[in-house]
Amino acid sequence: MKMRKPKQEIILEDIEITDAGSEGNAIARVDNKVIFVPFAVPGDVVDIKIFKAKKNYAEGRVINIKKYSDLRSEVKCPHFGTCGGCRWQNMQYSEQLKYKHKQVVDNLERLGKINVEKMQPICGSDNIFYYRNKLEYTFSNRPWISNEDIKNPDFVPQPNALGFHIPGLFDKILDIEHCALQENLSNEIRLSIKEYALANNLEFYDIRNHTGFLRNIVIRNTSIGEWMLVVIVAKNEPELLMPLMEFLKNKFPQITSLQYIINEKLNDSYTDLDVMTYSGRDYVVESMPAYKGMGDNLEFKIGPKSFYQTNSHQAYKLYSYAADFADLKGDEVVYDLYTGTGTIANFVARHCKKVVGIEYVEDAIVDAKDNSQRNNISNTVFYAGDMAKVLTEEFVAQNGTPDLVITDPPRAGMHEKVIQQLLKTLPKKIVYISCNPATQARDVMALSEKYNVERIQPVDMFPHTQHVENVVELILK
Repeated sequence: MKMRKPKQEIILEDIEITDAGSEGNAIARVDNKVIFVPFAVPGDVVDIKIFKAKKNYAEGRVINIKKYSDLRSEVKCPHFGTCGGCRWQNMQYSEQLKYKHKQVVDNLERLGKINVEKMQPICGSDNIFYYRNKLEYTFSNRPWISNEDIKNPDFVPQPNALGFHIPGLFDKILDIEHCALQENLSNEIRLSIKEYALANNLEFYDIRNHTGFLRNIVIRNTSIGEWMLVVIVAKNEPELLMPLMEFLKNKFPQITSLQYIINEKLNDSYTDLDVMTYSGRDYVVESMPAYKGMGDNLEFKIGPKSFYQTNSHQAYKLYSYAADFADLKGDEVVYDLYTGTGTIANFVARHCKKVVGIEYVEDAIVDAKDNSQRNNISNTVFYAGDMAKVLTEEFVAQNGTPDLVITDPPRAGMHEKVIQQLLKTLPKKIVYISCNPATQARDVMALSEKYNVERIQPVDMFPHTQHVENVVELILK
């Protein structure tokens, strides 16, 4: 290895990429220091320009590839290398699964001190492109311009963009031509909206000055062909908004639910705002096979604020593993913590005595109750509120001591008070579903006082990213 340092720049030459993991970066090791590099593949030999150097690690970018890894795969997205959404797309899918499996092992062993001998091989996704059922795009009058574009004398900069945020830059948006994550109608809708906006002089939002009209769009679809489009604007100006909505209604009859939101706030969150339906229903319907084919397919109502697993096909596999671990006999009381719109609760309800679902978002609980009714399920009850405050001894006395707890918390994991209440309640089994193996490992370690880990099953919900779901079965000692 040779190192040169022109003009205070650190260039590392002929460096082999040996690993992949943290935040989707590739990893090299030089002089006992870890180097994090995006968009490289284990087995590549590269030159790296360092832009951040710390005592034990550094961050850099590839400026030259000396040797291409045999583990590389053809890239399908035209925005790969700029958009930060699919950092592993240039890596063979079998290798992606290998590193996701390793990520779960490393977190459980290192943070949770958990024996992973019984861990099962990761469950891969049948579809690795066009698998998402939800995408959100942002309008901006500050489009991202790459260094390559700046150097190109024939490049003509465009004043507006509709696409994704550049990682680490809140005010720069990458204009998206084609996204390979959602079915192609999503691309057609986005491009048509942009074309209409430019033709009709609708102002794209300026996030720094909080001016402009068009802010965001949210596109959702389901496996049975239903589509939802939510248009979010910054001002209540019906003379601008209504013609756009009518245009979309006429151009895309496939849209089952066409809605809009007026967001005059200084941030992009919309869960506290009213959603207005322009045409169609105020929701779409997703269908999921019944567990082990026992009964009719389940139908789930999904509103504009509803949480639903973003990969519908993998969601069935994930819930099936959770139900396998639950091993229900028919007479159990089940608590479903962080139930969302009641998908897991309704998935297992036909196989137990009663399911008690708890969720922070009140709108989600409304949907959960509706989903039970929609599927003729009568043995579920749902409560809205802060999990740490709802799950008390009084609550357990009122609803019955659970034989089984299924928990699927957000990335931050479970609140310490929730863990302590579980250690007081002592259900016979806990099935812990997580989108963050690190916080899952922390929580499982806290529960290890009273529980042993029996089975572990990672599931890949998001091909081409570093993200991985994991299911852990905990048995009362």
